[in-house]
Amino acid sequence: MNEATTRRITHCGDLSPGDVIEARYNGLMYYQGKVTETVPVLDMFWILDSRTGTRKLLDPLAFEVVRVPETPAG
Repeated sequence: MNEATTRRITHCGDLSPGDVIEARYNGLMYYQGKVTETVPVLDMFWILDSRTGTRKLLDPLAFEVVRVPETPAG
């Protein structure tokens, strides 16, 4: 991955609905999915977790959040 795709996200203003992210803690991936909504007043965002199919509300300061390239379906 290049520098632009691995830059750490530190606030939800860096994200838009449709962005695909990974949320890691201590180097382990906890969540991966597509951003569905941002909540700027709380500086948090919702994703649709690709592993469980559930929505998760994430705080970009609680995890190491990075944008990842979206993989084509098929």
